[in-house]
Amino acid sequence: MTLLVREDVFLRPGEWHFGDAPERIRTLLGSCVSITLWHPRLKVGGMCHYLLATRSETDGALSGRYADEAMLLLLRAMLATGRPIKEFHAKLIGGAAVLPTIERNLPVHDVPGRNIDAARTLARQLGLNVQAEDVGGTSARLVMFDIDSGDVWVRQTQVSDISTEPEIRREKR
Repeated sequence: MTLLVREDVFLRPGEWHFGDAPERIRTLLGSCVSITLWHPRLKVGGMCHYLLATRSETDGALSGRYADEAMLLLLRAMLATGRPIKEFHAKLIGGAAVLPTIERNLPVHDVPGRNIDAARTLARQLGLNVQAEDVGGTSARLVMFDIDSGDVWVRQTQVSDISTEPEIRREKR
């Protein structure tokens, strides 16, 4: 009998991770968006947790806080596998309008909408195979991505009902 210990990686805003089975990547999203990428044969994948679609000025160093830069960081890891981008499965999650209604209705404050648009645009530009989307709405999301199976579980909840960092458990299989 083989004992497999699952390692959970928790992403905070602006972080990303690319790894292999048996890792699971988890995060908590409000207006932020996560993109998961998974290769079914290699059982490798990654996820980012970005806050904004783009930044106005760059300082030379890539930051996972912005959609385009987070995707570039993940793209480098994907290409390092030696497999074509089209073989990876993508899922887009998040972009909830969790702020009060007055702020949500002002176009300048539509951070969630811009974040969702950025994820869709990047996926289309890169020719990613988008398997599923769980975007928009007004509820925060707890997300768990299992790199072994490629499954992504999403639980929508109110921000006031959850802590900022869920307890991390190790599971034996």
